Amino acid sequence: MKQMCCVQSWCLGVTLQLILAAVLHQGSATVAPPTTAQTTTAPHKEPTRPERGTYHVSGNNGTVCLMAYMGLQLNITFNSVSQNKTVQEVVNIQPNMTKSSGSCRSENASLLLTTDAEKTNLTFVFTLNATSSKYQLSEVYLSAAWPDMKEPFFVQNRSLDYLRGTLGFSYMCREEQTLIVDPKLSINTFQVQVQPFNLTGEQFGAAEECQLDEDDMLIPIIVGAALAGLVLIVLLAYLIGRKRSHAGYQTI
Repeated sequence: MKQMCCVQSWCLGVTLQLILAAVLHQGSATVAPPTTAQTTTAPHKEPTRPERGTYHVSGNNGTVCLMAYMGLQLNITFNSVSQNKTVQEVVNIQPNMTKSSGSCRSENASLLLTTDAEKTNLTFVFTLNATSSKYQLSEVYLSAAWPDMKEPFFVQNRSLDYLRGTLGFSYMCREEQTLIVDPKLSINTFQVQVQPFNLTGEQFGAAEECQLDEDDMLIPIIVGAALAGLVLIVLLAYLIGRKRSHAGYQTI
C-alpha cells in the first residue's frame, strides 16, 4: 500500500508540473516585434474591445482584391496640448465611421483606412514573395491630426513582418495581437482575418491560423492527456497493489 501511495503521489506531481508548464507556455506567447526598441510609458485606462469591421479594396476591374475582417485599436504616444506633456492614448477604430480604399498590384496590395473626419489615416501594405508564394504585412503608415496634438503625428515602418500567409489562403488569428510599428505606435488586432491576394469573389480562402490560436488548441490536449495518464497509472497501481495483497493472504 505504501508503494501504491508513493506512485499516486509521484503521478500527481508529474501531472501538475505538465499542466503548469502548459499554462506558463500560453502566458508567454506573444507576437515578436521586428527589431524595434521598446519604451516604458505611464499606465493608461484600458478601453473597451473594438468592434470588428469588414474592409474591401477593389482592383481596376472592380473585383475585390483585398479583404479584411478585424477589430483595430491604436496605442499612440504624442505631445498633448491640454496636458503639456507626452501622453499615451488607446483609440478604437470605429468601422461605421471608417472608409476603406487602397490598391492592388501583382506583388503588393495596400489598405487605407480613413476615419475621424479624415483626421486619422492608417495604411497597411502587404507584399507577396512570388518564389515562396507567401505574403506578409510589410509596411504600416499612420498620420493623425487630432485637436489635442501639438503637431501632426506621422509614423511609418517599411520593414515589418506580421500576418504571414500563403497565396490563395486567408490569415486568421482569433487571439489579440500587438503589432509594434514604432516606439510611438503599436496596433492591437482582434479576431483578424485578412487576405490580400487571390480572392474568389468576396469570399476568404481557407484560413491558416496563427501560432497563438494553435497554442490555445494544444494546451487543452496536453492537460487532457496528462489527466488521462494519471487515471491510468493510478488504476494500474491499485490493481497491482490489490493483486499483491491477495497473494499475501493466500501465502498465510
